[in-house]
Amino acid sequence: MSASPAAALSMTPDQRETLETLARSQAAPHRQVLRARALLMAADGEANTRIAEEIGVTPVTVRGWRKRFSEDGLAKLGQVRKGRGRKPTITGEQIAQIVRLSTEETPPGHTHWSCRTMAKHVGVSHSSVQRIWSDLGIKP
Repeated sequence: MSASPAAALSMTPDQRETLETLARSQAAPHRQVLRARALLMAADGEANTRIAEEIGVTPVTVRGWRKRFSEDGLAKLGQVRKGRGRKPTITGEQIAQIVRLSTEETPPGHTHWSCRTMAKHVGVSHSSVQRIWSDLGIKP
C-alpha cells in the first residue's frame, strides 16, 4: 500500500505568477527554473513521485522544496542550504600565499611567475592558479 499523495501546495496568486515567470525563464538559474516548475506542479495537486520523475530529482528533494516553500515562501527559492555543494579544495592560506608571492616575490632565476611554477611551488594545480589570478585580476 503506497502513501497518500501530499495535499496541493497553497500559494497566493502573486506567488503563482512569479513561479510561472521563473518556470518559463531562459535567463534565470536552472536551479530556480526546476524548483519553480516543481512547486507549480505541487500547487496543481501532482504527487511528489510524479513531480520528481518529471523534474529529474528524487521525491525526497521535492518534499524538501515543498516544505521550504510552505515555511519561507519565495524568499529562499534559489538558495542552496549551507553545507551543500562541492567543498573548496584550495585553502584560504594557499590563496593568500599565491597572492602574496605573485605580488611581492619572483621565482629564483625568473622575472615573473608562470601558472605552472606557482602551482608547483604552492602545491596546487596550474588551472587553480590561473583561476585565482583571473578572479583577482592579478597579472604577474
